[in-house]
Amino acid sequence: MKTNKLLLFAIIGLLLASCAATSDNSPEAKRKQLADYKNDRQTLDEKIKLLEDELDAMRDIEYINVQTLTAVPQLFEHFIEVTGKVEADQEVNVSPEGAGTITDILVREGDFVKKGTRLATLNTDMLDQSIAEAQISLELATTTFERQKNLWDQKIGSELQFLQAKSNKETLERRVESLLAQKDMAEVKAPVDGTVDVIFQKRGEIAGPQIPFAKVINISKIKIYGDIAETYLTKVSKRENVLIEFPAIGRQEKGTIDQIGNYIDPHNRTFRVRINLQNPDGMIKPNMISVLKIRDYVADSAIVIPSLLVKHDFRGKYTFIVNDEEQPRKAQKVYLKTGVSINNMTEITQGIEAGATIISEGFDQVIDGTPVAY
Repeated sequence: MKTNKLLLFAIIGLLLASCAATSDNSPEAKRKQLADYKNDRQTLDEKIKLLEDELDAMRDIEYINVQTLTAVPQLFEHFIEVTGKVEADQEVNVSPEGAGTITDILVREGDFVKKGTRLATLNTDMLDQSIAEAQISLELATTTFERQKNLWDQKIGSELQFLQAKSNKETLERRVESLLAQKDMAEVKAPVDGTVDVIFQKRGEIAGPQIPFAKVINISKIKIYGDIAETYLTKVSKRENVLIEFPAIGRQEKGTIDQIGNYIDPHNRTFRVRINLQNPDGMIKPNMISVLKIRDYVADSAIVIPSLLVKHDFRGKYTFIVNDEEQPRKAQKVYLKTGVSINNMTEITQGIEAGATIISEGFDQVIDGTPVAY
């Protein structure tokens, strides 16, 4: 039964193929097929002739090979760059308030000290003797005053004697206080928290208010000053972000302008700005070279090209783009209006639209209308 079905299907397939062959081999079908071939040949002949004409025309054209770049809107920022001067937040040359010979130095260079820590002591032998004498006199004056007071309370003696005893006692008290204060001034004390960076004097030398004994410095916080040309006065504002570079240690830090000076230096026509900065690891040192980069202009979507591509003639600034609207492609000279420039890049405010093809190499070999290839 299965074999009969297969045989039946085979016979039907042969009959259909025979009918199709009979239909395809008919004169009408062949005449139609011939007409289609002739139409296709005519179309191909026309295309071939068009390409041959174009090739013939192109054989006489000399192309200039160029390289291009596409104009793409991008973020464009302009920065003022000035050299900054680093200073410690607290840097003090310490001297004693009194004069005398240094008898003992209590710290070493590199020691961290708190405010009020004794750094050195001076010879106070003469002062100690004066204090001892004043205290003896004070004891006698105090005893005298107490006795006169007891008598005066009992209405014995004169008021003048009582007042003289009181005055003598108070005078000696103030003298002792003064001598003790002078002794305290004979000690060299740290005026701020910080590190003893340098000790200028040695034991046995004469110290005094006009002679620095040591330098105490605190660099956990630093101040950076920069001088900016007065032409940027309206473009710099307080709290403006600043990028600070320290080339010696290869570090960049971010800060803000904390102060803008109110004085224009008449010698270089600049004003001063100050940036406060944290320095927890102490790697940034006073007087270290720094570079301050302060943004004075920003455009969110600007057309920017290398400054080298901006040329000049008697009409103004121009560059070359590729005109893709006709064949062959040709260089087209376009005049520009430019904005600010930074790092050899120039903002184009007019003359080039987004997506334009700009000739970046070979532009010095073309003029307006030169055929180009890339």
